[in-house]
Order: sequence, then structure tokens, then C-alpha cells
Amino acid sequence: MNSKIANALLPSTWRVQALSAFHANRPSIIDPARHANETFEYYSIPAYQDDQHPRLAMGREIGSSKLLLDSGTVLFGKLNPRVEKVWRVGSHTSHRKIGSTEWLPLFPCSEVDEDFLYFLMWSEHVMPKAKTLVSGSTPSRQRVDPRSFYRIEAPLPPFPEQKTIANILGLVQRAIDDQQQLLKLTTELKKTLLHEFFTKGFRGEAQKKTEIGSIPESWELTELGKVVSLFPGYAFKSNEAIESSNTQLVRMGNLYQNKLDLTRNPIFYPDDFSQKHARFVLKSGDLIMSLTGTSGKEDYGFTVELKSEPRTLLLNQRIARIDPITNRVSKDFLFYFLLCRKFLDHLYPTAKGMKQANLSTHAMKHLKVPIPCVAEQQEISRHFRVLDRKIELLESKLRSLQDLFCTLLHQLMTAQIRVNDLELPELERLRESAL
Repeated sequence: MNSKIANALLPSTWRVQALSAFHANRPSIIDPARHANETFEYYSIPAYQDDQHPRLAMGREIGSSKLLLDSGTVLFGKLNPRVEKVWRVGSHTSHRKIGSTEWLPLFPCSEVDEDFLYFLMWSEHVMPKAKTLVSGSTPSRQRVDPRSFYRIEAPLPPFPEQKTIANILGLVQRAIDDQQQLLKLTTELKKTLLHEFFTKGFRGEAQKKTEIGSIPESWELTELGKVVSLFPGYAFKSNEAIESSNTQLVRMGNLYQNKLDLTRNPIFYPDDFSQKHARFVLKSGDLIMSLTGTSGKEDYGFTVELKSEPRTLLLNQRIARIDPITNRVSKDFLFYFLLCRKFLDHLYPTAKGMKQANLSTHAMKHLKVPIPCVAEQQEISRHFRVLDRKIELLESKLRSLQDLFCTLLHQLMTAQIRVNDLELPELERLRESAL
């Protein structure tokens, strides 16, 4: 007889199991401070959010009681479950392993593969349900209720099928990890080269000392306001916004990590605003910079080069458009200079405000810009354009692999496709093609 769960009909060989079965042997609680000189392999929430690698910490450095964990334990993050967190306890060192009490631990038994249990936590049988089992006054303080969590029921295929499902998903997950690492390295390379080129130039000439540090001798140092105009946006009234249209306001929250994300809290205005406020309509190729952020954090000063967009975009007052006013400086060269640390290290201290950090376009006009000859500007820009195209390709491959993972996770965990329908060599070739 077939089993039924989450409105899905499962194969007769599959069974349904409450997560409490994986919490029968609860972990001990340990106070690391009582073992002041012992080194622990520490699975903390910050370590997961940073790079998903446990930290080595002395007992005296850890200020509260922790879970004493075994290798193979699967950890489900109960704090702020909107930010999804699932982690496997590994065997990175011979030290004892401890974890934050903000984790809900699960222990695979002899009939359950630990890798399958890990992927099961990401599936629709667990993750979306856990997000509804919360208490707390604000999203950032919400926690999954442990009792309700361990009552969640999930399907379990026979052990050999679990292993195969986990192998398939693990193959794609490793491809994602490889792609993310390659993207990270390429992005770091870009940051390094931004500093290198705007310090040493592209032609290896002698250096001179300036108020913004070393630059090539032939480069001119001038004020930003002498080569560009800084045009702040308009304070569009919130009561004039409508539910949807082809005209969207670009706000500071849409500029994140020097990228434009129009899906973040979109605000729309009537389409006739593009005629009423023509001065504040953005076009492809415009450079825009966020002027406001959270005080104490460098989430302002993000510069974005606009691509062609299907919508009409309006410039908000907390964003400035940056336009060259002389042919001495190219827009491409200017764009890359605005991204480099040589500029940002002088930009950030100009921000004012207690609750919010606000950049002043007046103060920005006096920041210094190094200007090489136009030919060298073009050389530098061409180099970074090639690097940007590589980054875009890596991002596209990463999205494809992530989409593949989500599709396989859904279809394998609901038995819409069975493991015998998939050929591992084909998935291996897909993984290799992404590298």
C-alpha cells in the first residue's frame, strides 16, 4: 500500500517517520569554560554564516553552555529560520565537537543515511514547515519551537535508495560548492587588481606620493567635482505609489554589493511619471551611487552601472547619478575607480549621521580622483570588462546548478522521479562542464 504525505502519494516501499526518531539520543550539555585549556571544534551560527567551516576555540574563549556533538550529527538552525541553516558535523580535527544551543540536532540511526538526512532537512517536507513553527516578537528573534519541529513527519525510502538519492544531490551540491569557490576567487582577484591598477597603473611606470597614496607619476590628481556632476534623485511621495506599473523607483535597498536588485521591496509609480519627472528617469549606462546606509556599516557608497531594463526607472533622493562632464575621464574608468578601496577608504569617513550614515554630494566633490591618459584609461577598463564577463558567466552557471539542485531535491524527495531514472555519468559531465 502506498504512503501519503504532504499531499503526495509515495511508493509503497517508502515509510513516513517523525523527526523525533532522530532525536532519541539527545546530546550532552557542556560548559567549555570548565575546560579552559582544551581546544574545541566549534559549530557556531556565525561560523556557518561566514564560510560553513567550524572554528577552533579554547574553552576559556567560549562564554556559555554548548551541545556536545558527534560526527555525522545534522544541525538545523532554529534561530531566525527565514535565513535557512543546515549543517553536518564533520571530522575536521580530533578535538571534541561542540555546537551552539541555537541548533536543533538530529542523529541518523542505522536505517538512515546521514547524507540523506541532511538533504531531507532542505526538502519541502521539513524546511517550509519548520519556518511556520516559530515564536518571537520580531523575525530576527524568532525561533523554531523544538517540540513542534521534532513532530514533523518526513518520508524515508529504503536505505539503498536513500544512499543513491544522497549521492545524486551530493554530486550537484559539490558542483555548486566548486562554482561558488571559483566565483569567490575571481571576485577577490578583481578586488586585488582594482587596488593594483589604481596604485601602480597599467604600464609599470615610477610612482609618486599623493594624499590618496601612491599613483603613477604621469597621472593627474584632481577633485571628483571637477570631472563629474553628482545629481541626487527626487523625493517621490509615498502616497502617490501604486500597486504595479512599468515605472519603478530605484531606492538605496536596490543597490546591494554594487549590483541592482529590483526585486527587493519594489515601489511603483504611474507610468506618466516618466514625463512629469523626466530629469529623474535613468537610462542604460548610467552610474548611480547609494548615499544612505546603516550607521557603522559600509552599506552605502555602492556604485552600479545600469544595464538595459524592461521597466522605466526613477532616481530616488538617496541615490546620486554620476555623469562625467569632461572628455578627460571616461565613464568606464570612473566606474571602476569608484569600486576600488583607494576611493572607498576616503569616501566612508565623509559620511555623517547617528542612526543613518549619509553621504553629502557636496563633500564628495572634494574627494580626489587619479586620472591617467585616455589610452591608459581604456586599457584598464578593457581588462576589467573581460573580468566582469567572466564573473557574469560564473554567476549564470551557478544559478543553473542551483536551479538543478532545487528541481532534483523536489522530484527525488517526492518520488516524482526515481533514482533508476537518472544516470550519474550524465550528472558528472554536467558538474565538470560547470568548472
